[in-house]
Amino acid sequence: MAKRRRAMSEDERVANARSAAAGERESARPSKGASADAGAPSAGDGKVEAKRAKEPMSVSRRSLLIGAGGTAVLFGLGALRYAGHNPLVRPPGGQDESHLVSACVRCERCYEACPRRVIVPAHVEDGLLGMRTPALDFGSGWCDFCAEGNGGVPLCVEVCPTEALALPEGTSAENTILGLAVIDEQQCLAFRDTGCRYCYDACVNAGYDAIELSDGGANPHPRVIADKCVGCGACESVCVSLTTGSIASGATERAIVVRPLETL
Repeated sequence: MAKRRRAMSEDERVANARSAAAGERESARPSKGASADAGAPSAGDGKVEAKRAKEPMSVSRRSLLIGAGGTAVLFGLGALRYAGHNPLVRPPGGQDESHLVSACVRCERCYEACPRRVIVPAHVEDGLLGMRTPALDFGSGWCDFCAEGNGGVPLCVEVCPTEALALPEGTSAENTILGLAVIDEQQCLAFRDTGCRYCYDACVNAGYDAIELSDGGANPHPRVIADKCVGCGACESVCVSLTTGSIASGATERAIVVRPLETL
């Protein structure tokens, strides 16, 4: 009897040990639900990931739009330059308009070097890309190629640091065409038989003889000889039509003005 009890106790201890070991293994093994929960992101995590995924795309799109906008502006400016730009009378060496506009750094050295003070900055209304590039204004003087100030070598060309103003070898005042003088007969005092001949005398004194007097008599009328005119501006600088009894009402420029060749 005692032996049977000892055998049963031994069997019970073995069974209990096996049961305990099996329980430990079961508790150590993750359940299917727990595995699924641990591996699957929560709804909050999904929103964060989605936001992160969108952020780089948003930056890229923004950069693309900025770049496209800048390109459009540049094209627009180019269109303004070539379609809406007003041709100007340029200093010696600046007759290649596209080269002048692209090479000029707006340093203003040519303005300062000009002994007759006829070089002025172009205005924004003359074209945005050409703004502050050098142009000629014959309101109070004319261009003599620095004959008096530098022996016939334009100082504006000499001081230009980028060769935006550049003259070929052998260039002179006589073979460089800056523009062409044009007379407005409706405004010109000579055509009102006043005897005015300031432009003619100025052209003779400049040495070009590009204006002749027609119709003779006491009140001759001036006429520009296009083949001889170089656009020096001597005639325009002495015209008195705006200050001495101009016939044309509302006139804003003189009766004789040097025009760029591109406008003629």
